[in-house]
Amino acid sequence: MEAFFAAAERRGARMIAGKTMMDRDAPETLRDTAQRGYDESKELMNRWRGRGRLDYAITPRFAVTSTKAQLEAAGALAREFPQAYVQTHLDENHAEIKLVAKLFPEAKSYLDVYDRAGLLGPRSVFGHCIHMTEGEVARMAESGSVAAFCPTSNLFLGSGLFDQARLAGAGVRIALATDVGGGTSYSMLRTAAEGYKALQLNRQRWPASHAFYRMTLGNARALSLDDKIGSVEPGKEADLVVLDSRATPAMAHRMESAEGDLEVELFALITMGDDRAVRQTYVAGEPGKT
Repeated sequence: MEAFFAAAERRGARMIAGKTMMDRDAPETLRDTAQRGYDESKELMNRWRGRGRLDYAITPRFAVTSTKAQLEAAGALAREFPQAYVQTHLDENHAEIKLVAKLFPEAKSYLDVYDRAGLLGPRSVFGHCIHMTEGEVARMAESGSVAAFCPTSNLFLGSGLFDQARLAGAGVRIALATDVGGGTSYSMLRTAAEGYKALQLNRQRWPASHAFYRMTLGNARALSLDDKIGSVEPGKEADLVVLDSRATPAMAHRMESAEGDLEVELFALITMGDDRAVRQTYVAGEPGKT
């Protein structure tokens, strides 16, 4: 984490990250303890939060690999640093949910494990959120917590299909994420393409314009950063990616019949685009190397 934050600071990047807290059910070399996880996370927060464009995410790996004591330590950090973020995983697959119920028999649900530790709130992001009970959905909405749609991971692992309509209808805040540990691509274009397929299987429409919204202003709103990033407006930080919808011969051929239709162009970028479509990047207005 020291190396990551130092590299991000040198580049002037807006980054949110945090040390993984994991004190059981993992290789010994990767495990910490509840106390060490708390101490090291606090040390990192005190040193890096607010430096340049950096922020911190309190990151218990997930309930399977964090004991009750460690989750409570993470909750203590969240109370001490209320403007920091919380990030973990929730309700990804049935086997995981059964194991969490066994490990935390006192909890009413998987989400309740985190709720009891004080880890829910507007700055808390929960990956996956596929197999949620009605009570969990209601509590997510009530607390303002964020459900992160991770389609490449969900499809690759066969975990299930994200029910965007259900969560959005209940008032749950939603983000789009790669889940780079279980996912198959860092690209948000590829992520959106898989998201489109997952939602199609769930009989839910996802216009390309809304997928692009989710990648940009929607994700900024999910992180409570829409006053700084997510759209091109005076006074906002210019973190930009310039995309070429004719980057490959196949994309150029598809665009011949687009006839200036922006929705068609955006859909072509999602379904056919990849890193070859990236023409330029900007970090805080400074052009990056391509």
